[in-house]
Amino acid sequence: MHSSEVSLAPHEVAVLVPAAGRGRRLGGTPKQFRTLGEAPLLAQVLLVFERHPRVGHLVVAAPAGQTTDVARRLRPQGLDGLTAVVEGGDSRQASVRNALRAVPASVKVVLVHDAARPFVSAAQVQAVVQSAATAGAASLAVPVADTLRRGDEATLGETVPREGLYRMQTPQAARREWLETAHRRAVAQAGAATDDVGLLQQAGYEVHLVRGHRRNFKITTPEDWALAQRLWPTWQEDPARHRHSWTSSE
Repeated sequence: MHSSEVSLAPHEVAVLVPAAGRGRRLGGTPKQFRTLGEAPLLAQVLLVFERHPRVGHLVVAAPAGQTTDVARRLRPQGLDGLTAVVEGGDSRQASVRNALRAVPASVKVVLVHDAARPFVSAAQVQAVVQSAATAGAASLAVPVADTLRRGDEATLGETVPREGLYRMQTPQAARREWLETAHRRAVAQAGAATDDVGLLQQAGYEVHLVRGHRRNFKITTPEDWALAQRLWPTWQEDPARHRHSWTSSE
């Protein structure tokens, strides 16, 4: 093991999955409960972490009033690491905060992952866990590849330089005490952010960048769902998704 690496036992790593959203942009059944392959999308996401040797605990934030039903749906999926299903809040931030309260005392590093990102590899999870353990906080992100311009509904304006711009992904991870402090600070100061990286930065913590992959997209629109359905059979057969070491193909 490299001298800078931190060794964590599985019981010291937890993954929080906020799954209380209604998926308005996709419409119909909330996306986390739609079937992808042979299981609900939420279960497929959780199984990524269930199968990872560095993860010991899974905590889900479910829609209000549905914790029992969600736990019942997940029970047949072989999720031995499912520690708790808690009630989510009226925002992603509130759902993560509620889930964080259910994390066992032994946990040192906490990951937060979107319930609609099923195409994350074991190597990416490994890299984020290790980076958070050593640097304090980390997140997957990918460089912006498209040309960016300002504009309104009718016309395009100036070009925005894309150098140094990244699209955020999950998992996002931090030392437990950092994430708890960031959420406490947000409550005390009525602060808000679109993700946990934003909350950590508001609390004064530096977040390390771990290069992600465009494949790790978030299912948001009907077009995203159709793409996920097409990609899933190939992804199931791809040995890279289970590989824990980082490779150039990632």
